[in-house]
Amino acid sequence: MASSVVKETLGTLNKDAYVNLLSKLIGESRYVQNNPPELIPQEDRVVKHVLDALLPLSTKTGGGPLVINHVTYFTGRGNIIVEYPGTEPGKILSFVGMHMDVVTANPNEWEFDPFSLSIDGEKLRGRGTTDCLGHVALVTELMRKLGETKLKLKSTVIAVFIASEENSAITGVGVDALVKDGLLNKLKGGPLYWIDTADKQPCIGTGGMIPWKLHVTGKLFHSGLPHKAINPLELAMEALKVIQTRFYKDFPPHPKEQVYGFETPSTMKPTQWSYPGGGINQIPGECTVSGDVRLTPFYNVTDVMKKLQEYVDDINENIEKLDTRGPVSKYVLPDENIRGRHVLSLHYLTLGRDDFRIFPLRWQRHKIKFGRLKCIFYLSIYKFISNLFSVLNKSLAAVISRLQMTML
Repeated sequence: MASSVVKETLGTLNKDAYVNLLSKLIGESRYVQNNPPELIPQEDRVVKHVLDALLPLSTKTGGGPLVINHVTYFTGRGNIIVEYPGTEPGKILSFVGMHMDVVTANPNEWEFDPFSLSIDGEKLRGRGTTDCLGHVALVTELMRKLGETKLKLKSTVIAVFIASEENSAITGVGVDALVKDGLLNKLKGGPLYWIDTADKQPCIGTGGMIPWKLHVTGKLFHSGLPHKAINPLELAMEALKVIQTRFYKDFPPHPKEQVYGFETPSTMKPTQWSYPGGGINQIPGECTVSGDVRLTPFYNVTDVMKKLQEYVDDINENIEKLDTRGPVSKYVLPDENIRGRHVLSLHYLTLGRDDFRIFPLRWQRHKIKFGRLKCIFYLSIYKFISNLFSVLNKSLAAVISRLQMTML
């Protein structure tokens, strides 16, 4: 089928339908914030609206050609695989990565309600509009349009809406489980577009994310007698300074990052801090600093993980050499045979591939954004052909016409 016919048949994005669906999805954003253990998303609240839009055009209801599979590994946390059959067996085009969870939002820090859709001129506002409920709504509208028009395409078009992208603390929920169960095997037959770059242009490169935790053990004591304590907060700060300094020496900005337009080099930094609690006059016995490494594709993930552990082991072995803070600050109590200690935990998924692949999109102009997407790494090591693509503010016809060479 000629691309002009495809474009004419699909038309442009139905703005009213899109905004109506997105409004429902943003209305669920409060309940799909992902930050365990406090906030565990219930992605099925979003699933319901997607199914309401697509089931009437599915084989399950007899109303259309869409083949829909709602896959759940944890109660209330489902994924959806939607298939529009093509005419040539094995010829596949897939859209993956439209995730139904969001990062947290504190309403007190927003100028408007983040948990309801608002419109400011041409702007759609609310938690998840660009990451990634807006993508969920857009691809839902695309699949609905295909179901309504019943276009005859050579390629089967598959959309995979996933749970649990924003946080890796709980595994076996989203795309990792789908891949493990072989439910995405057929996607290997053609190009896979990851629809989760939170911007408005194609992305042909992304970086890896290595979540880390540094658990620091000291000695609890009254703050009035600090010489009898090992302050884990001070110990963590000094150790982290050493770790970051060594990281940036070993993994400096890479020359290729400028060539490919990355806005930031590889980074290693803290983002969270926790301790067991206690009075302000008490030096705690332990604390945990958490953060992430964002690694551009030009460095080897395994090398970075080995280096991080090397830094921590070296600090533990030579803890007396760390800078202290004041005349009584110390990290070793010889009389009690107590030494401060660091334990590093890394949560990166390592399954045999150590870096990302970069795949070109068929755009003459593009701007590459730095991203994270451990899920994409998971797909790439299973030999999926993966492109990263942002499609907000694109018409359905433009989406199809730009992909015509792989669909038709």
